This record gives sequence, C-alpha cells and structure tokens, in this order.
Amino acid sequence: MSRLHSMQLRLLAYLSAGVALVWLAAAAWTWVDARHELDELLDSHLTQAAALLVVQQSHVDDEVDDEEAPVLHKYAPRVAFQVFHEGVLVARSGNIGTTPMSRETRGFDTVALDNGERWRVFATRGSKRDIQVYVGEQLDSRNGILKAVLRGMLLPSMLALPLLAALMWWAVRKALAPLDALGQSLRSRAPDSTVPVPRDDLPTEMRPMVDELNALLQRIEGMVASERRFTADAAHELRTPIAAIRTQAQVAMGAVDDADERRHALQNTLAGCDRAARLVDQLLTLARLDAPVAAAATGATDLSALARSVAADMAPQALAQGQDLELQAPSACMVAADETLLRMLLRNLLDNASRYSGPGASIWVEVTASGGMAHLTVQDGGPGLTDAEMSRLGERFFRVLGSAQTGSGLGWSIMRRIAEATGAHVQLGRSGTLGGLQVQVRWPLATAG
Repeated sequence: MSRLHSMQLRLLAYLSAGVALVWLAAAAWTWVDARHELDELLDSHLTQAAALLVVQQSHVDDEVDDEEAPVLHKYAPRVAFQVFHEGVLVARSGNIGTTPMSRETRGFDTVALDNGERWRVFATRGSKRDIQVYVGEQLDSRNGILKAVLRGMLLPSMLALPLLAALMWWAVRKALAPLDALGQSLRSRAPDSTVPVPRDDLPTEMRPMVDELNALLQRIEGMVASERRFTADAAHELRTPIAAIRTQAQVAMGAVDDADERRHALQNTLAGCDRAARLVDQLLTLARLDAPVAAAATGATDLSALARSVAADMAPQALAQGQDLELQAPSACMVAADETLLRMLLRNLLDNASRYSGPGASIWVEVTASGGMAHLTVQDGGPGLTDAEMSRLGERFFRVLGSAQTGSGLGWSIMRRIAEATGAHVQLGRSGTLGGLQVQVRWPLATAG
C-alpha cells in the first residue's frame, strides 16, 4: 500500500479492501446464522415426525410384523425412521437397516452408520415404554439445503461486487476531479505568475490548502519584488563608482606630462575602487543576512567589552575629524547573540555617527543593563534627522539628501537585519544632550548557565 503514490489508487484500494472485508464478515455471519436456523428448523421437523409415529403406534394393539414404508418422494431416501415395540422392529424406512439408528433412547444424536453416512437422529419413547421411535435425516442433505440457501443469498451480492467497484472508481474519480483541475491549473501557469488561485468553486476540504498556497504566492511576490528593486538599485549604485573609476582612469591616461594631475586621478581611482569594494561587501553581508537561516546565538557575548574593542578601532577615524569619542561601559553586560554580528552592528553605528555628525562633533557610546535588558546607546552632536528621514532609515540605498559623505545607503539596512537576527529592538530619536541622532538598541540579558 505504501507504494501507491496516487491518491485515487489509494482510495480505491482502501475502499475495495474495506468492502471485501465487510462482505466476507457478512458472508461468514450469514453462514453461521443460516446453518443454526436450518438445524433448528429441521430438528423440529424430526421431532414432529417422531411424535406422529408415537401417536400412530400407540393406537395399534395388534402385533405388526416388520414393515417397510413405501417411497413416496424422490427425497425420501434422505430421511429414515424406525419403530420398535418391546424391542422388536415393527416399522422402518426402506433405506435403513434393522439395527437401532442410535444408542440414545431420548433426544438428538449425530451418528455414522455402517455405510459411512452421517445422520442426525432424534429418539423418543411412546406413552408406553415398550415403544421406541427413531427418526433420522442425512447430514449431507442439510448441507445441500444450506448451500442452496447461501447460494441464493450471497451469489447476487458477489456478482454485484464488480459493479460496486466500478461505482466506487467513478465516485472517487468524480470527487477528486477538483484536485486534478487544480493541478492542471497550476501546471499551466507561467513560472513568474503570482496571481492567487481561485477558491470559490473548490470543495471545503481543499480551501485551507489553497489559502496557504495563495499566502505563499503573496510572500513570493513580495520577495521577488523586493529582489527586483534590490537588483535594480544595486546595479545603479555599482554603475556610479565604476563610471567614476573609468573617468579617473581616462584622466590619468591623458595626463602624460602633469604628474600631479595623474597622481590626483589615480588617488580618485583608488577611492572609487574602495567605494565599490565597500558596496560589494555590504551587498554580500545583506545577502548572508537575508538567507533563511537564523543567526544562532553561540553562547554569551560581553557587550561592554565588545563596545570597548570597536570604539578603539574607530578612534583613529574620529581623531582624524577632530571628533570627541566617549565610551561608558563600566561593567560586563552579557547578551546571547553572535559576536561577529554584534561587532558589525557596532561598527556600522559608530561609522555612521562619525561620518555624518561632521568634524569636531561629539559621539557618546553607553552600555547599561536594567530590567533584564542590555541597552546600547549611540548619540552624536550632528545635525540629526527629521521624523520623515528617520522613518525611512533601513530602506536599502536610502541616503539623506544634502550629505557630503559618500556611501550606498546599505549600512542601516544591515543594522536592521542584524537587530532582527539577534532579537534586538532598535529605537531612533533626537539626542536631548548632544542634539543629533540618538540610536538605542536593546537585547534581553543572557541567562546564567
């Protein structure tokens, strides 16, 4: 049964097996019940025949010699009787001998005669104990009657089984027709079609499956649209540094006699290469974060120690712009998140704060723990963002207009994805102390053990 991959064949096999088992059980029950009822009926006939013989013999006063009863019917040889008076056989059937048919004197008995035939015998005495009557019937005749009865009852139903199987095949095929129609409809769809599958004419049992399929198609449509936008935006962003690199390379080739101009062009070329490489790295990072595999929490990471390490790495960049980078992380603060992802998030936050707050700005980083949560706060003294601009942070390739800094606008998308992967909550606002942008990220504290 496990090899039947077709639902239609499985239903037919299950239904056929069930009908066959029910039919066999019904046939067996009919056999047993019919045999019992037939035995009861024929035994009652034996007792009635014996009673008639007893009454008849009781009214005979004269002695009667051994007398054979005439054969009046073709089935008469299947039934026999004997009448004894004072131990002497006075009447019998022509198909039975002179020896008493049974050793019993009262009641039923099943015996085998000398010729091997099996008989059902009923014995009884008359009103006078000197009369003994035996009435018997061949068991083969009973079996023949039973077979004839069962043949009349079961043979029509047996002949009806093929018709029943054909009706079941038609019913199963008719019931599964909507499923076949759905499969045909899905096979004929275009590979990129995400139009919902109609469900109004479907059976009730199929509607939940179609609803889930439509929900899947809707998610796929959103994912495909997002990827198309991402691809288009990425192509546009990559085209800009590549065009700049080509332009600077042409300038360097044309500056044959001007070493300063050639050096400046080559420096711009290297800067364009760095920008393209950074963009590619960010795209690869987003691709890894968008993969359907959740970032596993590999043990506990000390957020305070990690913040000190990242701040030390970013200090040269801040000093180059005359910025004041201040960190407050006095004690260990353990969170259950991947250290590499947390480092990437911290680096992006500090890099954005340094790049967009402007020369001479202050940048404060603080790590605290309260209420079972770890808090990372980064605020700067830059111009900050409007509410509309803050609502769009995290959109891929979104950049604030008027910024003199180069970039692709992917940094915030990466931070948002890392926050989702590590179970963090991000809140944006304006710094009440420094006046610029304030970013607060919260994680649940790692449990001990």
